Amino acid sequence: MYKTSDFYYNLPEELIAQTPVEPRNSSRLLKISKETGEIVHDRFYNLCNYLKKGDLLVLNDSRVLPARLYGVKSDNNTFIEFLLLEQKGNMVWDIICRPAKKAKVGTEFSFGDGKLTAKVLEKGEDGNRTVEFKCDGNFFSVLEEIGHMPLPPYIKEKLKDKERYQTVYSRELGSAAAPTAGLHFTPEQLEQIKAMGVNIAYVTLHVGLGTFRPVKVDNITEHHMHSEHYFLPAETATLIANTKKSGNRVIAVGTTSCRTLESVAEFFGKIEEGREYQGYTDIFIYPPHEFKVIDGLITNFHLPESTLIMLVSAFLGYDKTMNAYKTAVEEKYRFFSFGDSMAIL
Repeated sequence: MYKTSDFYYNLPEELIAQTPVEPRNSSRLLKISKETGEIVHDRFYNLCNYLKKGDLLVLNDSRVLPARLYGVKSDNNTFIEFLLLEQKGNMVWDIICRPAKKAKVGTEFSFGDGKLTAKVLEKGEDGNRTVEFKCDGNFFSVLEEIGHMPLPPYIKEKLKDKERYQTVYSRELGSAAAPTAGLHFTPEQLEQIKAMGVNIAYVTLHVGLGTFRPVKVDNITEHHMHSEHYFLPAETATLIANTKKSGNRVIAVGTTSCRTLESVAEFFGKIEEGREYQGYTDIFIYPPHEFKVIDGLITNFHLPESTLIMLVSAFLGYDKTMNAYKTAVEEKYRFFSFGDSMAIL
């Protein structure tokens, strides 16, 4: 059994991408053979060269909430920061806040000069808070106006355009972080992919921050994933079933798409034509793992010792994964959310 420390690699800080490249699909692409581990260095706009007619790309269409709010305590104007995690009711949310000691049960806060207010309902065992918001008009419209993108802490530069932390196909609002593997696609490239006979399907998995929570135990089997909501529409299930039946490849774009597909297959045995699936998953994929659905994976480069690099290792194999990361560092690829791409095919 692997330990958490087995998934460590040394990453120079200057390789952590601070800003996205323009255009989106000009990022670099490390294409690696799942079978042999052979590596080809390319650009993302050449992805079509590695796809085949009949392949199915599965994309996560979740859209990131501008979930970071800066406000004040209503009675004394003390600064507070909220990060929305999960909607629990109509206007009730689980949040992370800081400074947390200011957010006692019953305390009220104001955001955007009073456009949005919140009252703390309860404190969770993990230190998170459950709060109830109030506003005039639509909550999500107010959030779009006064909220900020919840960029990861390793990104220090301010984002000039909010849409650059959204995929071009995002539509279902609900994520606390972007499904970053899809950030590389442009609308034109998606059309080019369709034109060559590759099918495109969508799932929705709202990304919670638990996905990125560091693994703090040495024995990886003791790590528990945060539960996230997923939805797999009937039309996607049909495309997956038909692709498998015809012997073609199902390629997950991102670890979130991968986790959705593998969760459904694990919970229900297989993905059946014409059937809709939804629920919550806390699936944690690490080596060894038998994949039931995906034949290929397009993903970014992930943090050392993270659950995401463990998932990649489960799919590609531990040695090939760690060699790919070593090569990417040597070749000065850009890492993490706004970084370069890796295609395992």
